[in-house]
Amino acid sequence: MARTGITGAVLGIALFGVACGAARADDTTKLKELSPTGGDACFGRVYDAAHLKAHPGQKVARIFFLYGRDPVSRPNEEPPSNSGGAYNAFLTTTVRGAKAPEWAGGWCNRNDPEDAASGIRCGMDCDRTLASLKLDEKGRLTLSDVQPDVYLDAGSEEDLGKAEYNRQALGKEDDNFRLDPMPVAACTAEFARIDPVDPALGPPLRERFKPDQAFCFGRDYDAAHLGTHPGQVTQTIRVFRGPVELASFAANGDPAYWPNDADIAISVTTRQKSAKVTQTYSCQGEADQWRCAASAKMSDFKCDLAQKEVFLRRGANGTMMLANPNGGLPIADLCAKSEEGKTRSDDKVFRLQEMPQSACAP
Repeated sequence: MARTGITGAVLGIALFGVACGAARADDTTKLKELSPTGGDACFGRVYDAAHLKAHPGQKVARIFFLYGRDPVSRPNEEPPSNSGGAYNAFLTTTVRGAKAPEWAGGWCNRNDPEDAASGIRCGMDCDRTLASLKLDEKGRLTLSDVQPDVYLDAGSEEDLGKAEYNRQALGKEDDNFRLDPMPVAACTAEFARIDPVDPALGPPLRERFKPDQAFCFGRDYDAAHLGTHPGQVTQTIRVFRGPVELASFAANGDPAYWPNDADIAISVTTRQKSAKVTQTYSCQGEADQWRCAASAKMSDFKCDLAQKEVFLRRGANGTMMLANPNGGLPIADLCAKSEEGKTRSDDKVFRLQEMPQSACAP
């Protein structure tokens, strides 16, 4: 479930999924012992200095467990999903000295579906264990079988080496946590610390722009900017959807899956060539970005353009961010082979302003 994204001025390149199967929870099974009313249930504990001093092998200073709806995700660029296979258990911990928590999700079921006293196991992707659960007579929840690598990929000890694995993994005393029942708002606030919402970003692009809506974003770089960025090739850039792109989606797209299969066009001029070059891209919603692959439409390039990609994401205060990590802009021959396919110039990340549609006219 790890992914890279914009951090500061850096735009993400892709999502990476876990490449193994998982046994998901039965969506119709509700564990009444965890949630008698059927709503979300929250348990947590914040350890004081005295406890941590007495347990030097425990890294975890804060721990919260939510049984219920996803507290982490927020509206993104992916089309809404009607899948019933969502996680129903979420664990977040903050280790000593950390500024933000880590989290993992899974699915909880009774060990014996017919026996409420058989205990509860929460699984994760790749048939791993998130935790085993047990409630006491006071409603407190004990989490056991919490693995040191709960936030790491399977096989990470071999990949990272022992020293780095021990640094990233939980401590030898990070198990058998006894958590108190808490208001759901306590869990909501704790999970919100993982990736705080930036109000300046506003709604995602798929909500800002409708399937039948044109837009134009761009930037013109002056001599002063280019003088301080000698490695930048791009002089002007436009990202837009106009009549041609709108007609293409109307004929071939499905608004229920917007922005999947949305066409955009990108026009650029460079220091070397004042003539404008325009390339069409086909986009897919992916987490909090649009992943847009160069298309043969409106293209004179004769090679396979599928690997030539750019990424769009909402920026602060109505701007749009564009990333060009793998040489996907038509500022050079898109068919030319470059080392590892990486963009070698300074034309990697652009912050674009909204412009009138006339600024993107052919």
